[in-house]
Amino acid sequence: MTSILGISAFYHDSAATLIIDGKIIAAAQEERFSRKKHDENYPFNAVEFILSERKIKLSDIDHIVFFEKPFLKFERLLETYLAFAPRGLKSFSMSMPIWLREKLFQKKFLFEKLKLHDEKFNDINKIKFSEHHYSHAASAFFPSPFQEAIVLTLDGVGEWATTTLAIGKNNNLKMLKEIHFPHSLGLLYSAFTYYTGFKVNSGEYKLMGLAPYGEPKFKKKILENLIDIKDDGSFRLNMKYFNYASGLTMTNKKFSSLFGKPVRDPENEQLTQFHMDIASSIQAVTEEIILKLTKSIKKEYNISNLCLAGGVALNCVANGKILETKMFDKIWVQPAAGDAGGSLGAALGYWYRELSNNRNNFKDEMSGSFLGPKYDNFFIEKSLNKLNANFQKMDDNDLMKTVAKELSQNKIVGWFQGKMEFGPRALGSRSILANPTSEKMQKELNLKIKFRESFRPFAPSILSEETSNWFNLNSESPYMTLVAKIRDDKKVKTNETKDLFGINKLNLKRSVIPAVTHVDFSARVQTVHKETNPRYHHLITEFFKITNCPILVNTSFNVRGEPIVCSIDDAYKCFMGTNLDILVCENFILYKEKQINKNDKNYKDKFKLD
Repeated sequence: MTSILGISAFYHDSAATLIIDGKIIAAAQEERFSRKKHDENYPFNAVEFILSERKIKLSDIDHIVFFEKPFLKFERLLETYLAFAPRGLKSFSMSMPIWLREKLFQKKFLFEKLKLHDEKFNDINKIKFSEHHYSHAASAFFPSPFQEAIVLTLDGVGEWATTTLAIGKNNNLKMLKEIHFPHSLGLLYSAFTYYTGFKVNSGEYKLMGLAPYGEPKFKKKILENLIDIKDDGSFRLNMKYFNYASGLTMTNKKFSSLFGKPVRDPENEQLTQFHMDIASSIQAVTEEIILKLTKSIKKEYNISNLCLAGGVALNCVANGKILETKMFDKIWVQPAAGDAGGSLGAALGYWYRELSNNRNNFKDEMSGSFLGPKYDNFFIEKSLNKLNANFQKMDDNDLMKTVAKELSQNKIVGWFQGKMEFGPRALGSRSILANPTSEKMQKELNLKIKFRESFRPFAPSILSEETSNWFNLNSESPYMTLVAKIRDDKKVKTNETKDLFGINKLNLKRSVIPAVTHVDFSARVQTVHKETNPRYHHLITEFFKITNCPILVNTSFNVRGEPIVCSIDDAYKCFMGTNLDILVCENFILYKEKQINKNDKNYKDKFKLD
């Protein structure tokens, strides 16, 4: 038996993954335990969970692999500072001390952190290092169902690479082409995230959600001034407009002058049609680059399967556009496509590349991405009693029928079941669920439950066998990584006029499932499969029987700025601090009006807004 611990840390979304004999055993992000969103610190709690999951000691682990190479990253930082000198002196002086103290000598630093788990761990040579983009690519190809695939990784930056092309075949993953820093699609998108007033490495999905409210009026200006895109999708940025290579901000004054407005102050400035048009424009540019890249690599290598990884792979709208072209037979996106997934890729890459093991099973190896902690009914009951909660226990059939009926009557449910998801999406394990047929549900969920911007769309969870009856999607999307249009027969006529713009478009009912239909008739679809999540599938089936709708609204179980809940305590606190009506933890159901404890009206203020 060979065990490998993968670790990603020190930048954002720290995580840990355990594989044994090539099988993914457990994976989790540190933020879920620390309650600090996008926690970049050493993933102590995630590693502790993994060790407890298999009841093993760290000293029993055979190999420990970090997801990138710090010396290469340091080289890039030094060369970048030298290239842009004397600009960037402040940034340089701020980053160097931590590099010289911790990051540059990361092996020793990791060794000291690892010893905290097990004083008997004394073999520093067990610690290995992977390349950042190889870790991403490995996380996408090796767990995929493909024997052979093109692997495209797009993110901000690793050591040097920002975009890489690899070919995976059996147990071999060969890196073939790269685009290097500072030319980065991920950082370009993050620059516009920053410009529109959202938080970098967190708010990119907000920018994507805002885009359909606008028109790509600035696309031409972006293409003429900010980026040069070749026919094959390769590109170069005009660094005169950006500050991320040497400064403390993403953009500069020249960038703001180009578009005629300063960076939006999110605390004092509302989103306007201008910001919606900006979002639409950069989304259009992103899609153009990705489509040109995928078209050229498909033409060059003529391989029918595509794997995607890196933070940009979470742009599910762009992924949907690739699918629409039908140039690939199948597309598979790593559900933890960002840096968290690097811990998985580092471990799997070592198993196949360094240990030369064969791949025998060509099926989705992610177990639905349900790889985190799970709590049984005995533990849950004990925890709820400690919280002085009022609850009722039901058997599976009664529970599903009861919850489905409550959902059909527009009750909003916190759903806490099974193993916690790995990656940024709630997939029916740590979810907030609601009725998609309600016209008021989108606004209510955003403003009264999530305490966030009203424009944010919600995803539909649909029984996999019903997908093609509701959406123009003939593909599985278990990880909520693909956007598709709703079928014409499910749309309703609107009285939309040209006078309506932006957020006002939300007031129009566009389909029979208005709570999950975006203003452009699209939806970020999650297909729910009985094999990977039988309880969630059971619940939606019962809802289908009552409403003739095989869909539920699915959003993550948290409030704005909070990581998705992990423990029973987390779930109960969120339940009591929001306007959730019902909480379901495995076989226990809790009604808000029956709770003795008072609502925590200050709950949302406990988390820093993202």
